[in-house]
Amino acid sequence: MKRNIYILLGAVLLIGIALAQNTDSGIAAVFKQEQPMPTETGPKAGLLAPPFSLTGLDGKTYSVGGAKEKATFVSFWASWCDPCKQEAPELNHLAEKYQDKLDLYGVNVTSYDKLKDAKAFVDEYKLTFPIPLDEKGTVYAQYNGVAFPTNVLIDSRGVIQEIVLGILPEKELEKKIKKLIAN
Repeated sequence: MKRNIYILLGAVLLIGIALAQNTDSGIAAVFKQEQPMPTETGPKAGLLAPPFSLTGLDGKTYSVGGAKEKATFVSFWASWCDPCKQEAPELNHLAEKYQDKLDLYGVNVTSYDKLKDAKAFVDEYKLTFPIPLDEKGTVYAQYNGVAFPTNVLIDSRGVIQEIVLGILPEKELEKKIKKLIAN
């Protein structure tokens, strides 16, 4: 009789542990409520990303704003920026790794740079992701840009999830990207 009670208690304990480990996935997903859609646009987390369209180095037009199939990562940079030089290979790697789930745009703030230097930077670091040109700095201003790089993480609904000033270690940046594409 005591043996059966111990077996029953052990089974209940194991089930409790299994349920506790699954709270971040299956069970929690059932009870997870959708965040309400913001109605305000602005350059901060929780608001709709200010929309823009810019022409890239490749002559194509790239647009940000509104709902999309993928999350969007926008990195504002300049060729003379040492942290941007450090981050470029990491962004290239992450853009390639998450290309099916993330649109990564490296917006060159050409108003603070020179076009020939931006092109040389792209060639030197062999950047494979689109490089839209913010020739007048209006988009950078829309996002209250104050430092290079400024990285904006936008979910597929078009809502800014985070703005990162400066660089992060690649593993930390990748963790943020994983969280972004999971939303």
